Amino acid sequence: MPFDLTTIIGVLAAICTTASYFPQLKKSWESGETGDLSLKMILFLMAGLGLWVVYGVLRTDAVIIIANCISLACLSVILTLKLRER
Repeated sequence: MPFDLTTIIGVLAAICTTASYFPQLKKSWESGETGDLSLKMILFLMAGLGLWVVYGVLRTDAVIIIANCISLACLSVILTLKLRER
């Protein structure tokens, strides 16, 4: 994978978007409260992330695959906490 400007921008974007889940994950984990999070939003977002993973596989793009798998994992934990709260 060559590290040209396009790749660097893609990696930085992947880091920023993937890291954006950590504050919510931490807050939900520590408080055990997810009532203010929309279940539909979580499910739609997970579907979109899953499609991004498929897209990354089809394009053989490791950055897309890894970033979206990590995001899916974080969101899966948040979903689990959400469902336990119900």
